[in-house]
Amino acid sequence: MHAYQVDSADGIGAVKKVEIDTPTPGDNEVLVKMKACSLNYRDLLITMGGYVRNDVRPIVPLSDGAGEVIQVGKNVTQFQPGDRVIGNFFQHWENGNIDDAGLNSALGGSINGVLSEYFILNEDCTVKIPEHLSFEEASTLPCAATTAWHALVEVGNIKAGDTILLLGTGGVSIFGLQIAKAKGAKVIITSSSDEKLKRAADMGADHTINYKDTPDWEEQVLSLTNGQGVDNVLEVGGAGTFEKSVASAKVNGTVSVIGILTGLENPTISLMTIFNLLRIQGIYVGSTAMLTDLCDFMAEHKINPVIDKAFDFSESMDAYNHMASAKHFGKIVITN
Repeated sequence: MHAYQVDSADGIGAVKKVEIDTPTPGDNEVLVKMKACSLNYRDLLITMGGYVRNDVRPIVPLSDGAGEVIQVGKNVTQFQPGDRVIGNFFQHWENGNIDDAGLNSALGGSINGVLSEYFILNEDCTVKIPEHLSFEEASTLPCAATTAWHALVEVGNIKAGDTILLLGTGGVSIFGLQIAKAKGAKVIITSSSDEKLKRAADMGADHTINYKDTPDWEEQVLSLTNGQGVDNVLEVGGAGTFEKSVASAKVNGTVSVIGILTGLENPTISLMTIFNLLRIQGIYVGSTAMLTDLCDFMAEHKINPVIDKAFDFSESMDAYNHMASAKHFGKIVITN
């Protein structure tokens, strides 16, 4: 079958198109024909060898794929050929707390991912696609959307009237916007692009901040919240934004640490963490139970993921380069 593999740590150039054997599902697995997959910032890091626990070479990349079941293992009871499905990011994290086995089962990093004509999923970490979503839309859910759900719902216990701060307009933040508004929360979102901020406002963001024009954006966050701060920050930046996120959180608030878009350096732990009794919570995607709850929520509220651009399977390298350009709003998809 046609597939792509990451064969070194040389960046996007390490992604090569190859011919490999079509996998055969084990007793508790399903074989899926890929219809669409989507990229995350993590996928760029994989090509550079800069991702913890993900240093397997060569490996089929990408964690987020949607497709049609074409074959099931002899013990599989939950799925049958023809089912439309997505796989959880972690193929051995069904529910509860994750363990080492779960952490070492990340698609497209620890084990082969979905950028191929066919891919294998563990039955217990596979979820049916909501009926209102296309394959392209569904392919965006396992990583970015589940991460936002984990931070806002599982950890943040979001409720109507809460105020959420979102950094940037990538996949996690845009899903965070959609989930937060459906939950009745207020949203403040940042970006360096006025055009992207306008799109976010059109989607329901209550306040927008151009962090290029307002480098001390944490002060504006406090002003917008009458000096109180926000209930939860989806901190996707890292060393360059962490201190500002801490300063933006209210007393007893949460900073959900998700990404490292601004660098890998260690952020400074501010005294505000202590004085405001903040909870600093690491978020690493989520369990299959979380993905299932997310899908039910999206079906209930008829939420459609925002897709920036779709590329054909043969144009996968163009999709990687588009991700690297950081010009996207929402998700980048590859179809087959």
